[in-house]
Amino acid sequence: MKVTFDGLPVKLPPHLQEILSACPGYTVARSEADLAELSVRDSEGGWHDVAYDVPGQGRIVEARVCKVRNGIAANYTESYMRRRDPSCMLIGDDLPTDKVKYEEEFESDFEDLRERTFEWLKTQELAIFLFNAGGPAAELPAMAVAPANAGFFAFGLSLLQGVVDPLELADEFVPESIIYVAPPFRHSDFDGRQIVVHNRQPKMHELFSYNLYPGPSAKKGVYGVLISLGVKEEWVTAHCATVQLVTPEGREVTLMHEGASGGGKSEMLEQIHREADGRLLLAQNVLEPANRKYLTLPQGAELRPVTDDMAMCHPSLPQKNGRLSLEDAEKAWFVRVNHITEYGTDPHLEKMTIHPPEPLLFLNIDAIPGSTALIWEHIKDAPGVPCPNPRVILPRRVIPGVVEGPVNVDIRSFGVRTPACTRERPTFGIIGLMHALPPALAWLWRLTAPRGHDNPSIVDTEGMTSEGVGSYWPFATGRRVDQANLLLDQFVRASSVQHILCPNQHIGAWSAGFMPEWVAREYMASREKVLFDREELVPARCPLLGYALRSMQVNGQAIPSYFLQVDQQPEVGEEAYDIGAEKLTNFFHRQIQKYLTPDLDRLGREIIEACLVGATADDYNQMLAGAARPAAH
Repeated sequence: MKVTFDGLPVKLPPHLQEILSACPGYTVARSEADLAELSVRDSEGGWHDVAYDVPGQGRIVEARVCKVRNGIAANYTESYMRRRDPSCMLIGDDLPTDKVKYEEEFESDFEDLRERTFEWLKTQELAIFLFNAGGPAAELPAMAVAPANAGFFAFGLSLLQGVVDPLELADEFVPESIIYVAPPFRHSDFDGRQIVVHNRQPKMHELFSYNLYPGPSAKKGVYGVLISLGVKEEWVTAHCATVQLVTPEGREVTLMHEGASGGGKSEMLEQIHREADGRLLLAQNVLEPANRKYLTLPQGAELRPVTDDMAMCHPSLPQKNGRLSLEDAEKAWFVRVNHITEYGTDPHLEKMTIHPPEPLLFLNIDAIPGSTALIWEHIKDAPGVPCPNPRVILPRRVIPGVVEGPVNVDIRSFGVRTPACTRERPTFGIIGLMHALPPALAWLWRLTAPRGHDNPSIVDTEGMTSEGVGSYWPFATGRRVDQANLLLDQFVRASSVQHILCPNQHIGAWSAGFMPEWVAREYMASREKVLFDREELVPARCPLLGYALRSMQVNGQAIPSYFLQVDQQPEVGEEAYDIGAEKLTNFFHRQIQKYLTPDLDRLGREIIEACLVGATADDYNQMLAGAARPAAH
């Protein structure tokens, strides 16, 4: 059934009415299934080429799409398009921002490109759908307008944010945000770059997506829209995965894990990866690969997923006992599966993706028409070089045990990708398996948000760089100081949350993958109390790491102390540790000075200035109201 807006209670802006009147045709999708069908509607020989004629360059194929037994598989023809470019965002308006403006980058007014984009859309058959951005607490009415031949992109966005059926509207739908998708401009105007332009107007947030990778636009673009709304209404959309842990004894704990891309958010929702004999490979020594440490854990905590990447921390949600309240801002999860390299790595995720109850979208997965897309079959960026960012979009409704509605957070964790650290090659990989952070110091970690080592999710992975405030700064459109203040207020209000820090990939001279956060998750779930007593902790040698644990036992097995305090590793030692600590400290100092502006909250200024003069863990512990917290709820 072909649906148009004629007679429907949808208020369209005048320029969109003009586009729809002039274009060769358009269809309003009523469901995700409509867009899945559109993704391969024009297939030939089982393949649908998403291609455009670009003046002076000819026909350019952006992606090849096919229908598979378990959904839709889309693969980009350029390896560059298989990851998010962290420099893709530009601002097209004159509202306050710390981001690069379109006119600064290209020395021209965005209005000219905006009008040319609208003119191009008038030449295309279009696919359009309505959705409510964010969770029930926000429900920002929004629309997507895309060329019909890019149906797979619209399908991905519809999975992430849902579809409002226009035939079932009871009240008038007035969009406050619209995403316009125009891929050819990536080549004609931007030299092949991924570009996303936010144009914030008083009653409309326009988002122009000039590329077809969902990361910068369908996902993070909507994230930027929500962050802008949060600034107006004084709330945060956190960048995190959240999971409720239920121990075999019935104890229930809620853990929120934040971090830059690659910081282990999606992995926090996964079952622990086991060896063939069921043991856990805690870590492997990088200098002596035969030296491995194992743990035995017959039964881990039951995992009840809450959020995968975006969490609404809305003031309308009920907050209990000084904890942080949040709910999911998405209806599906954009799951990276680069670590799934063979059958049996993660049977739980493999089963969900092989036999889903409805079509999924696979990106950068090597599949052919009519096959079953397998999440360990990654497309090659070059011969013998698998793409580091294969993805699958999983609707929440297909995930077993997923938690609906708001939750209250007990533990707030932050993940960092760390390189190996040895005497010969000192690095910032000095973070122990788990550290306890005073709230003030945990706030500083969110201002710096290290992107970390060997990041698979983005194009730029060299060196230690910052993902910015909250680790969601790449998606924010306004000023970093506004987000710093909102986060600080959040930390002050949620005074009963235990803050921890976890590395992934390496603990000093030991390769550990994501095992540190999985072991920390089990350890925190098994404790009789969430908050640490002072006697359980010792100040870390590097003050930015807060407190190290004096000891840790998991299922009755003691974790060697050199995994908790990396300076004790003979392969590292105090000298190499201190060099790594200096690198980390210098990085922090460079990043946090950006926030010392007149609009920074007074308490935030005190915390930053204390860090700059070498505050200790005990100093940080006195800097926020509620820092002297009770030992348990």
